[in-house]
Amino acid sequence: MPALCAGGVPIFLAMLEKLPRAYLPTVLREHHLASPSRSGVFSAEADQRLERFAQSIEFDRRLYRHDIRGSIVHARMLERVGLLTADEAEAVVTTLREIEGEIDRGEFCWRIELEDIHMHIEQALIDRLGDVGRKLHTGRSRNDQVTTATRLWLRDEIDRLDGALAALQTAFVSRCDDDFDVVLPAYTHFQRAQPVLAPHYWLAYCERFQRDRERLHDARRRVNTCTLGTAALAGSSLPLDREYVARELGFERLAENSLDASFDRDFIAETLAALALLALHLSGWAEEWILWSTAEYGFLELPHAFCTGSSIMPQKINPDVLELIRGKTGRVIGDLQTVLVLIKGLPLAYNRDFQEDKPPLFDAIDTVTAALAIAEPIVRETRLDRDRISRGLETGYLDATTLMEWMIARGIPQRTAHHAVGELVQQAMGHGIPLAELPLEAFSEAGIDADETVYEVLGTQNAVRAFRTRGSTAPTEVRARIAAWRRQLAMDDHTNQP
Repeated sequence: MPALCAGGVPIFLAMLEKLPRAYLPTVLREHHLASPSRSGVFSAEADQRLERFAQSIEFDRRLYRHDIRGSIVHARMLERVGLLTADEAEAVVTTLREIEGEIDRGEFCWRIELEDIHMHIEQALIDRLGDVGRKLHTGRSRNDQVTTATRLWLRDEIDRLDGALAALQTAFVSRCDDDFDVVLPAYTHFQRAQPVLAPHYWLAYCERFQRDRERLHDARRRVNTCTLGTAALAGSSLPLDREYVARELGFERLAENSLDASFDRDFIAETLAALALLALHLSGWAEEWILWSTAEYGFLELPHAFCTGSSIMPQKINPDVLELIRGKTGRVIGDLQTVLVLIKGLPLAYNRDFQEDKPPLFDAIDTVTAALAIAEPIVRETRLDRDRISRGLETGYLDATTLMEWMIARGIPQRTAHHAVGELVQQAMGHGIPLAELPLEAFSEAGIDADETVYEVLGTQNAVRAFRTRGSTAPTEVRARIAAWRRQLAMDDHTNQP
């Protein structure tokens, strides 16, 4: 078995990523030391089976930067309130940054008996500073420490997801001018319903993803709560300055009840709920474009760089990436369900069950991040088959509703107009022609007093131009929305600049 600490050789992290999950607990065990979390009350060392079962370092090591950041601010706070000297605080901060650098470079030594990332960093500090290192945990518990690191990490991830969603929205908006002359059939019940401009479709996706951004932003408000200093569950009798910690870590508010702070995993469940909806939106888009890329639809051609072939059928160009986006949605929904079941019925305050909140959270974040990263170039590089779309556009009587509204505008009751247009569609179907080719006599036979102006709303292009309500596919409305989205995304980009 390769050593985990061989002269500081950075082999462990690379090895860890390649190993099966089930193998990790055994491999992680290399140097057995007593866990710093076990006080003198214990009459026996921890059983190795306990250590293998209880460890979380295989997944929570990704919190190291945020744990160290919280520890640095905690050390500075202890200095401010007189629980560390200036020299002690400086030594702690300097050493924590050295440890962070070693982890960055893959030179850090991991030991299973230290359980998690928090104990690893603290033990490394103690190994180098002795009693000065032992002072860092003053006034805090791993309970508030882990929620602080998780909140800091999740806050950063939400910000990154917001940027990825904005990039995807920008990709859709960037298509709008070039595709403005394309009219697409919109569907209900998988049946052709009414014509819409292609940019109206693209902006519909933007609206969905904007709601995802808003949900994540709203969840971020509750993520951005400082729990450090609430300690195990009851607070501390030491003169801790929690306001300073919150301010230095960029938290918007303090957790005001230590019992609730120790227990609260709502912020994880809420974020996962937002991610599940986001994944559903990605899945719906993927499904639509999978259908549109088939020979039966033929609306678009996916970029070949994001398609795969068949091992036996040489002609196949498969939309595997979109299928995976659709399929991975189940993982994200499952991650949400895992956390909801995890916290169901747990008593106040901390329970070790909470260790299991991070794998589903990490998995959902990773899955959605990867899907967004690959969706954006697909949107930019996909080509619409304009000729194929145009050739089939007059099938399905997409202008029927516009004809009905033309009648309503001339005083015909809606239900009467609805029935009359149904008769006209039946006539057109019988002759195998579109509504625009029906003679005026056909309208008279249906009891409609029509003149030549009726043809101004017939045909898909005319039907699209007939729309006028706000939020509709009317060309003027769509152009206004394209401009509004460009302004919004430009403002978002400016706001997110450092």
